[in-house]
Amino acid sequence: MGFFSFLGRALFASLFILSAWQMFNEFDVNGGPISKELIPKLIVVKKNLSSKLGVALPDIDARQFITTIIFLKGVGGILFVFGSTLGSYLLLLHLVLTTPLLYDFYNYRPSNPKYNQLLNEFMLNTALFGALLFFIGMKNSIPRSQLRKKTPKAKTI
Repeated sequence: MGFFSFLGRALFASLFILSAWQMFNEFDVNGGPISKELIPKLIVVKKNLSSKLGVALPDIDARQFITTIIFLKGVGGILFVFGSTLGSYLLLLHLVLTTPLLYDFYNYRPSNPKYNQLLNEFMLNTALFGALLFFIGMKNSIPRSQLRKKTPKAKTI
């Protein structure tokens, strides 16, 4: 059972690790190809938050945001493979930061073809979020005393 658990975590985390590796390899002076998509969305988020809060917010640097995404995906994925709850929390943080920002289906009408594509990706990330919550719940439901195997005491006569 331990091997299949490890294999499942490795396959699940490979989505994040390989994506982080690809983003790292494509990272350049401007932040890579994702920055072209991310910068306009960050500007819209800044405007919306500024108007809702009534406070001028500082600019969000796309390169720093992309670096944070790469870190959360890479380190979180590697830690998750080894069963760390810290890794799952890092992956959760990544999904919370990026899912509503990158997959903004709510800004499109259902008749727009991009709406279905973004909604599909949003729901996929929501399912990944749920799987991570399930992992954390299962990890916390096992008492810590069960995780450590007790060594049998030698019988004395």
